[in-house]
Amino acid sequence: MTKLWGGRFQKATDHLVDDFHSSISFDQRLYRYDIRGSMAHARMLAKQGIIAPEEAQAIIKGLEEILADIEAGRVEFSVAAEDIHMNIEQLLIERIGPVGKKLHTARSRNDQVALDVRMYLKDEIDAIIALLRQLQETLLDLAEKHLDTVMPGYTHLQRAQPVTLAHHLLAYVQMFGRDVERLQDCRRRTDVLPLGAGALAGTTFPIDPAYVAEQLGFAAVAENSLDAVSDRDFAVEFTAAAALIMVHLSRFCEEIILWSSAEFAFVELDDAYSTGSSMMPQKKNPDVAELTRGKAGRVFGDLMTLLTMLKGLPLAYNKDMQEDKEALFDAVDTVKKCLRVFTPMVASLKVRPENMAGAARGGFTNATDLADYLVKKGVPFREAHEQAGKLVYYCLSRGKSLEELSLEEFRHLAPRVEEDVYRAIDIRQCVAARRVLGGPAPEAVRQAILRARAGLEN
Repeated sequence: MTKLWGGRFQKATDHLVDDFHSSISFDQRLYRYDIRGSMAHARMLAKQGIIAPEEAQAIIKGLEEILADIEAGRVEFSVAAEDIHMNIEQLLIERIGPVGKKLHTARSRNDQVALDVRMYLKDEIDAIIALLRQLQETLLDLAEKHLDTVMPGYTHLQRAQPVTLAHHLLAYVQMFGRDVERLQDCRRRTDVLPLGAGALAGTTFPIDPAYVAEQLGFAAVAENSLDAVSDRDFAVEFTAAAALIMVHLSRFCEEIILWSSAEFAFVELDDAYSTGSSMMPQKKNPDVAELTRGKAGRVFGDLMTLLTMLKGLPLAYNKDMQEDKEALFDAVDTVKKCLRVFTPMVASLKVRPENMAGAARGGFTNATDLADYLVKKGVPFREAHEQAGKLVYYCLSRGKSLEELSLEEFRHLAPRVEEDVYRAIDIRQCVAARRVLGGPAPEAVRQAILRARAGLEN
């Protein structure tokens, strides 16, 4: 195949170079954006008198037909044509003749590919935000059912203080909310039209980038042609945001894996989101959670790929930048795939409140409340902390819980204790007393759910 750029060359490209150089195997997913961008470019060329209106009409009609044929599976892309941009242009020329060669007037593949990737990523950001919102709604629905389900909160994976499952779930609602905000922020910087930058120095033709931006729904036009074609910050930003989404999913998955074990027995996974063992018939494995946890590493690698690819590049475009797409596409695909399976897995969890409450009653999770109780009785906090600690040690040495101590035993180490101590250290009271903003009391969590739902509507 004759290269569209081959005028300066006297020898054909080696077939090994064709294969090495080609990106059509992965960038073909950009075909819709490439065709949309080319249609807008053709309209602008006609509007500015750079090509004739009838030529623009022929180009647009040809592109519409190519789009229909690609959608119908009637197009076989060529490795020799290198990428999706050259493949579509080659097809256009074959179909409508020499007028198709005018489409690339005042345009380079450098600004063309930057345009396609930005258009693609804007749509994918919107899709991922929708999936995150769906996950948040699922978590809020589950939280509403478990406002009074007491469980232990942990630090260092040791039982620390009692909370509720609803409160725990809302922590992830907050995390995924920040993920949405990061994506929205990234989208603003992605929403900049690079078309018109040419290869690196713009063009001598009287183009109208603002018109193209309006046609394609971009909020702004790039201010510097060198930056327009060499910038992939938006792709790095997205992949960093995607990596944090995967961190949050992975942390949640780790908890689900622990909670579904016999040692915790806080939840049971639905059969539809579990797998078995080829050897051990009793096994019910949390493979969805484990795979999600494992796939986080892929997205971290994608981020490192982009950072490393960019770090030594002089301005403007370099062929290294072709390596942005596979990493970006993988990050997009991995996050979407994980969110699509994680949300229904969480929605189908069977919670075991009695086991959660039992765990909350163990491990002296009410020791902090005992110290707070003593402070309210006039004991300085450091002394209250010491007295509570000695009472815990006393219980450990005798195989008792704080609730099982007699008033005399309490007073032996903490003289200010009175009869009302038993209410103060009751697990449910410990939770209910924490009514501050952001606290686990059912009343506070109920208000937090209302605020979160209102936020999802914005």
